[in-house]
Amino acid sequence: LGVISDTHGHVSYTMEAVRMLKSLEVAEVVHCGDIGSADVIRLFEPWPTHFVFGNTDSDLVDLRFAIEEAGQTCHERFGDLTLGGRRIGLLHGDDSSRLMDAISSQDYDLICYGHTHQQEQHQQGKTLVLNHGAVYRASPHTVAVVDLDDLSVEFLVVDPPDDE
Repeated sequence: LGVISDTHGHVSYTMEAVRMLKSLEVAEVVHCGDIGSADVIRLFEPWPTHFVFGNTDSDLVDLRFAIEEAGQTCHERFGDLTLGGRRIGLLHGDDSSRLMDAISSQDYDLICYGHTHQQEQHQQGKTLVLNHGAVYRASPHTVAVVDLDDLSVEFLVVDPPDDE
């Protein structure tokens, strides 16, 4: 499972992240919000991708349309999905009480979030809580890959695009 967020409409950085995820042959992707533009959504065509909105996603009508047009899944502000036999919660993380409620519910094997632009993972009870970092406005720029069999996480640094 590829985990990404905070692309903030920056196509060149997102293209680098997508190239990396392709090379690792991920089966699906979750985008934890702050998508930023319809152009970013189109880059996720190689996989089934699950999107949630973040606090800077302002044109929700256009983003919803682009997600639907791309044949992807829009979960609005919170996603609850099952992949590889794992129940996954997906949100941006700017609503800290919703994040804490999801974690404390212990209903999820994995909760993925973004917003802070900081890598973080910890186990709380049965739930692995994961923030991969951010694709844009971060140092380093990162994505994560989760093996759903054992919930192991690998953080990957996205090289800045050539035009930066």
